[in-house]
Amino acid sequence: MAKSSSSHRWLREHETDPYVKLAKRSGFRSRSAFKLLEINTRDRLLRTGMKVIDLGAAPGGWSQVAAEAVTPRGQVIAVDLLPMGPIPGVTVVEGDFSAAHTVQRVMEIIGCSKVDLILSDLAPNLSGIRSIDQPRIMALGDGVYRFAEQALKHGGDLLIKLFHGDGFEAFVQCMGKSFKNLYVRKPGASRDRSNEVYVVGRSFRH
Repeated sequence: MAKSSSSHRWLREHETDPYVKLAKRSGFRSRSAFKLLEINTRDRLLRTGMKVIDLGAAPGGWSQVAAEAVTPRGQVIAVDLLPMGPIPGVTVVEGDFSAAHTVQRVMEIIGCSKVDLILSDLAPNLSGIRSIDQPRIMALGDGVYRFAEQALKHGGDLLIKLFHGDGFEAFVQCMGKSFKNLYVRKPGASRDRSNEVYVVGRSFRH
């Protein structure tokens, strides 16, 4: 009964969400596109000609924003376990970003030069139980960080979604050892009841 009630509440919220309606009008595949747009307006992460990897890309809202920003000379590689329809200017890699064969495929695509920016809007399948969900999101964050160590160029940037809670402060401290500057952002498109935040790491140091 509780699960059904929660599902109905989510559907009502989704149907009345102004960002959902705006995404449909704007042609974005997800409301999360506005999170990246807001963060990018503030931090100017995306620039023409950049090489970008979007982890957990499906359905493609962030890849759409990135592709539009880096054209005409840039490149966006979208990685997700789920199938994703084509987007102009985006190369889609279907697979687990932490699997060796997926990493190998991505490295083959980017070639000798590493990427300027890694985006991650990854989140686990949420149970609604914080003691379960928090370790899952932190484990994903750790995987993204390890991926960045392989694919991100010196001086590159990382944008990663995390949840406030156990392990968050330690993770940010760890990131601080590898990035010149760190910023925590809570974009307006993030729902008020969500404890998600986005950590921006600027100027990666190997």
